[in-house]
Amino acid sequence: MSKDILVHSEQGVMILTFNRLERKNSITADMYGALADALEAASGDAAVRVVLIQGHETVFSAGNDIGDFLNQPPAQDGSPVFRFLRGIASFPKPLLAAVCGPAVGVGTTLLLHCDLVYAGDNAAFSMPFVNLGLCPEAASSVLVPQMLGYHRAAEALLLGEPFMAEAALEVGLVNRVLPPTEANAYALAVAQKLAAKPASALAETKRLMKAGQQQLVAQQMAEEGKSFTRMLREPAAREAFGAFMAKRKPDFTNL
Repeated sequence: MSKDILVHSEQGVMILTFNRLERKNSITADMYGALADALEAASGDAAVRVVLIQGHETVFSAGNDIGDFLNQPPAQDGSPVFRFLRGIASFPKPLLAAVCGPAVGVGTTLLLHCDLVYAGDNAAFSMPFVNLGLCPEAASSVLVPQMLGYHRAAEALLLGEPFMAEAALEVGLVNRVLPPTEANAYALAVAQKLAAKPASALAETKRLMKAGQQQLVAQQMAEEGKSFTRMLREPAAREAFGAFMAKRKPDFTNL
């Protein structure tokens, strides 16, 4: 288990906490593996009735750790990141998130697979895949248009610019906006309320709500994965990542 993902269970709730604050909770392959392992364990453990994913009150996640990402580019089959994405998309029990501060890339797209999301009023969501020479992941290319409508989704995915908590509340990405110091505790209280309900009824209700889109999500996630891994090797991504590491503005003039 990665030291950068804390796993704690209480009153039927497994709490997964991003614990890499010095790097803004950017996610490494080891962290993806720890998250995937925890979700798999929670799925098969009757004592775990609900899972809550949270970060710090100042930052949820800055997305992928770029250096780690370049050293260990994801392969679609069996890589920790794709194990996590498939695990979160198919998780059968209630899944909650508490989000404060920046939620970049996968920090936003993982929320599309959560059942309830609570945000601090400092939350800032962004999906800057195009700006990195890449394409969306986590089935966000289908789930974001479904949730936001096409034009708002195009703004979020093509421009990749942040939108704040109130805008996320308006489009239904989050359920409630709270002071950052209260978001994690509020989400935990809701998770504990769910954990006291009949587990079979919760699981069946979730299954029925998602039944119409699960196959589409799986197909889109696989299609995105093929494009994402191919685009990682192309000039636009190399320029974007090189510029990021060199702390300069990327030049896509001829790309």
